[in-house]
Amino acid sequence: MTSPDPGWSTVPSAAATVDVGGPRRTARSALGRGLLLTLAVVVMGAGLLLVLLAIGSDTGVTGFVAGFVFSLVPVCVVLPALMWLDRLEAEPVGQLLFAFGWGALVATSIALVVNTYSMTVLTAHGGDVSMTGVVVAPWVEETLKGSAVLVILLWRRQEFDGVVDGIVYAGLAGLGFAFTENVLYLGRALQEDGAAGLVVTFVLRCLFGPFAHPLFTMATGIGLGIAAQTSRWSLRVLAPLAGLLVAVLLHGLWNLSTIAGLRGFVWVYVAVQVPIFVGAVGFAVWARSREGRLIRQHLQVYVASGWFTPAEAQMLGSTSERRRARAWAGQIAGARGRKAMRGFQTAATELAFARDRAIRTSSPHGGSDVERELLREVTAQRYALLGSG
Repeated sequence: MTSPDPGWSTVPSAAATVDVGGPRRTARSALGRGLLLTLAVVVMGAGLLLVLLAIGSDTGVTGFVAGFVFSLVPVCVVLPALMWLDRLEAEPVGQLLFAFGWGALVATSIALVVNTYSMTVLTAHGGDVSMTGVVVAPWVEETLKGSAVLVILLWRRQEFDGVVDGIVYAGLAGLGFAFTENVLYLGRALQEDGAAGLVVTFVLRCLFGPFAHPLFTMATGIGLGIAAQTSRWSLRVLAPLAGLLVAVLLHGLWNLSTIAGLRGFVWVYVAVQVPIFVGAVGFAVWARSREGRLIRQHLQVYVASGWFTPAEAQMLGSTSERRRARAWAGQIAGARGRKAMRGFQTAATELAFARDRAIRTSSPHGGSDVERELLREVTAQRYALLGSG
C-alpha cells in the first residue's frame, strides 16, 4: 500500500510553476572541454607509464600483482567513508576520479623523481638518507596531492562549495597516492623478504595506517575549502598555506615514527596519530552536519516564496529523510520516481549552496543565472515525479 504524501515534491504554490525567465548558463565550448580532457589524459597517461616502469622494475611482475591486490584493501575501507561524507551533495564522478587519478599517477610519479633525486644529493654530500622521508618527502608529496584539490577549485569553482568538498577531494587524492605507494612497498617487500615481509608491510601500511595519506592531505583540503567560502583575500591565501603546513607536519611526524623503531612507532601512533584521527573524524562529521543546517537555512527564502514546502526543506537537510523520500518516490512511481526525487534533491542542494556561496563571497557573478537554471531544474524534476506517478 502506498504511503500518503508527506509533503515531498508536491506543488506548494503557483510560484513553482511559473517561468523564471532569463538566460541559461553558458556551457564551456566543446573545444575547451576537448582540450582540457586531452591534457588530462596525456598527463595521467604519462604518470601511468612512469609509475608502471618504476614500480615494475623494482618489484617484478609477481610483486607488482601482489602489491596491487593487497593495496585494494585500504581503498575498500577509506573510499566508502569519503563517499559517506559526500552524500548530501555528491560531487561529479569525473572530478572524483580526477582527484584519485592525480594522486595515484601524477603526484606519485613526480614525487618518485623528486624524492629519488633528493636522496642522491643527500648521499653525495654525506647526509642522512632517512631524513628525506622526514624533511623532503612530506613537502613534496603534500604539495603534489594538495594541488589536485587546487586544480578542481580553480577549474570548477561553481561546484566547489566548501570544507566538505575539500575534505573529499583531498582524501581521494591522498587515497590514490597511498594506493600506488602501497603497491610499490608491498611488492618490494615480497621481492626482498618473501611472504613474511609482505605480511609485515601490509599490517603496518594497510591496517595501521589506511587513513594516513588521506588524513594528511585533508588538512590542505580544509584550508582550500575555507578559502572557497570567504571573500577575505588574507584567508584565501593563509588558510590553504596553513592547511598545507599542518599536512606536512603530520606527514613528517608519521614518517619519523616509522624510522624510530617499533617502540617509537607504537608510542607516536597511540599518543599522537590516534587522537588526531579521532579529531579529524569528528570534524568531518560536524562539517557534514553543518552542511545539512545550511541547506535548511538557505532554502527558507524559497519556502517563503512558494518554491518549496516546509517539509521539503526539512527533508533536504537530512540524509536519513532524503533516503526516506527516495524510497517513498519509488513506492509511488518506481525507478523513474526515485530518479526524479534524486534529481530534485541534487538541484535543491546545489541551489542552497549557490546562495550560501553568493552570500559568503559577496561576489555572486552569474548568480542570478545559476539560480534561475537551478529553479528550472527543481521544477522539471518535481513534475517528472508527479507525471511518473
